[in-house]
Amino acid sequence: MSNDDGTIDVVPVAGRIGAEIRGVRLSADLSAAVTSQIRDAWLKHKVLFFRNQQHLDEAAQESLTTIFGAAPVGHPTVPAINGTRFITELDSRYGGRANSWHTDVTFVDAYPRASILRALVVPTSGGDTTWANTAAAYQDLSPELRELADKLWAVHTNEYDYQARRTKSTAEDLKYYDEVFTSTIYETEHPVVRVHPETGERTLLLGHFVKKLIGLSSFDSAHLFQVFQDHITKLENTVRWRWAVGDVAVWDNRATQHYAINDYGDQHRLVRRVTVDGDVPVGVDGRRSVTRKKAPKPRLERAHAEAVAAE
Repeated sequence: MSNDDGTIDVVPVAGRIGAEIRGVRLSADLSAAVTSQIRDAWLKHKVLFFRNQQHLDEAAQESLTTIFGAAPVGHPTVPAINGTRFITELDSRYGGRANSWHTDVTFVDAYPRASILRALVVPTSGGDTTWANTAAAYQDLSPELRELADKLWAVHTNEYDYQARRTKSTAEDLKYYDEVFTSTIYETEHPVVRVHPETGERTLLLGHFVKKLIGLSSFDSAHLFQVFQDHITKLENTVRWRWAVGDVAVWDNRATQHYAINDYGDQHRLVRRVTVDGDVPVGVDGRRSVTRKKAPKPRLERAHAEAVAAE
């Protein structure tokens, strides 16, 4: 479904990022013209919102990845929900509260180009998600900071200080992180500035999976990381979405970070996500990202983690 002339309605939500697409019933069978307009809007606005998509089931959600140029891809460590190959679930009752700024799965080299999130249960209040435009953040840097960022590389890993990032984590949260999310440990070197393969924009590649900036002391790395991260999450570079059941959000994972706000207490929030296969980032100097470590967590370490979670 689209306008009679084959056009779609693109309504910006915030000044620098985010647009609502109206009058479109999402499916893999959209016309080439409508698909092209959606892709153009996605590249321009970084995150798109679609209301009233209750007709979608898990199979239909997986099929939407073709709109964004590639096949669905599974999470490296988190299993897909029953009956699907690629859908992961974020359920607030079982640790599904990703309340820190991140770009999805940057601890691998070819991390997803896009994420497609569908809301099934939403709180009556709270539970919004916020996205940040990392291309706009790069442009906001002074010439001196851009020159520095262009040269920097960072190590990203899924084995980060989970409790420090999420100070109100439950034992169930910790168990999930230790037994599932870090069942295999990844470390990947990425440029701090990647060149977007479709738009040519330079985007800042950071977020909570960053372990340290390469070549710097831990002290300098932490402070400089925060300088760049603070530019990304300036309010001017963000958009905030109030979810309703049936909403779908699709973001360019190469040019955004996001944060699911954990402000809804014991209310239930359930969303399901599929990601779109990505490409290996290329830095300003033409070098490509490299995965340096991919190894199952040692049994002794996992046993200790389970004991800590049980305390």
